[in-house]
Amino acid sequence: MEDTICAISTALGVGAISIIRLSGNESINIVNKIFKGKDLTKVDTHTINYGHIYYENELIDEVLVSIMRAPRTYTTEDIVEINCHGGIATTEKILEILLTNGARLAEPGEFTKRAFLNGRIDLIEAEAVSDLLNATSQKVRNTAVNTLNGRLTNIIKDLRSKILSVMANIEVNIDYPEYEDAIEITHNNLLPMLEDIKNDFTKILEDANNCKYIKNGIDIALIGKPNVGKSSLLNALINEDKAIVTSISGTTRDIIEGKMDLNGISLNIIDTAGIRETDDVVEKIGVLKSKNIINKADLNILVLNNNEELTKEDLEILDNIKNMKYIIYVNKSDLDKKINIDNLDSSKIVYGNTIDNGGLKDLKEKIIELFNLGSLESKDLTYLSNARQIATFKKALESLDSAIKNTKKMTPIEMIDVDIKQVWDLLGELIGQTYHDELLDELFSKFCLGK
Repeated sequence: MEDTICAISTALGVGAISIIRLSGNESINIVNKIFKGKDLTKVDTHTINYGHIYYENELIDEVLVSIMRAPRTYTTEDIVEINCHGGIATTEKILEILLTNGARLAEPGEFTKRAFLNGRIDLIEAEAVSDLLNATSQKVRNTAVNTLNGRLTNIIKDLRSKILSVMANIEVNIDYPEYEDAIEITHNNLLPMLEDIKNDFTKILEDANNCKYIKNGIDIALIGKPNVGKSSLLNALINEDKAIVTSISGTTRDIIEGKMDLNGISLNIIDTAGIRETDDVVEKIGVLKSKNIINKADLNILVLNNNEELTKEDLEILDNIKNMKYIIYVNKSDLDKKINIDNLDSSKIVYGNTIDNGGLKDLKEKIIELFNLGSLESKDLTYLSNARQIATFKKALESLDSAIKNTKKMTPIEMIDVDIKQVWDLLGELIGQTYHDELLDELFSKFCLGK
């Protein structure tokens, strides 16, 4: 990290301003070569300086230059930010001049990578930067901000502190058995210590499921046989004429998607082709897609017709989703009731119709109840937020479970200590106390160039 990097930090295109950022020991000197105004090497840190960019006696642009000296910067290195007029030609010209004068084009995420490697942020906080940049809702933004402020890191550090205490007592028992002030670690008192730590693990993993819904939304499939009103229900939920609605059976032959917001969570509504036996080649493909969607969805809403008796297709779909999260929406409640569903779970049934949007409020409340969305309003939104974090945390939990199992089997404590140390190491890997270069390359490659 001896070289000086630079990149455009704003979206490239027509706009009021663009920002080109540099980080490294030579940042100030490089910009000072092409800047006419104050001597940037002598100005105070964290100041904005007016002047012009010149190259080979040609005026390039009128600019404001921010000078931020190490270590009180994003990367803990000297940072310079050039605010120039927006526009592709001007922005790229200044970038080109900086590269000509000794800077190197930054790799994706390299500014944040330097912040991590220089100890300003940990790995979880670095990932939160990416989440903040890509936030599509207020809850995603709040979660990212909380993580960036160190809340999740503090939770992991508290866990490591508990584990370290257990490890330290074990080590003292093994290495200094004559030391009377140390707690004697036996299988009987080790087990409740480990189980207490596991309770913390379980709570964190449960909350991680909430984060999945906050970040990615909830995938909801509208399923059922043809002509029961799935497309009409999609249109009613998203308040848009997204799907074609006709009285012709089998109108929907492919997947149609729409989005809505519920309690700050994005619902990805998927209207599927009606499921039935058919000889139509195209419709068969649609039915197959529908069956695949059922298995992938977070929630299936089975739409039934209040004006018809249950059919073989209805019963087969019910059997397929019985072990999944599902709601039964009995549509066309404005028509005479012919359906007999008295033997089904009434807690999963909502009656309504898509003529006057009857039952939509009840349907939304049922979704809120199923996914516990109401409780998210009162939570501090501090969660494991991506696959890497969850996978590493689960590995740590596996080692903890192994330690608990071996404690119950009365395995020698020095052998149990190996599993406990593995838990400690994996939690350290989670926050970046230890890491592999390949992991960093993959993680930061997902960032934009100027971050």
